Amino acid sequence: MNKAEILSTLKSTMVELFELDEDEIQPEANLFEDLDLDSIDAVDLAVKITEITGKRVNPEDFKKVRTVQDLVDTAEQLLD
Repeated sequence: MNKAEILSTLKSTMVELFELDEDEIQPEANLFEDLDLDSIDAVDLAVKITEITGKRVNPEDFKKVRTVQDLVDTAEQLLD
């Protein structure tokens, strides 16, 4: 799975889970400020990344995630 596929999957998930407008979910969008997600939503995203990659997300690494691009990069690292 490449970055574009990861982004597409995450966008679909975020639209479904959080009822966001797909156009708002851009790589540079801040999860908490721009998309108005909270810590519970972040946990849901970590679970989704685990489902996508088949690998557990390190909680310390996930604390550094701030943008949609950070989510994509985290998933890609787990897939490598």
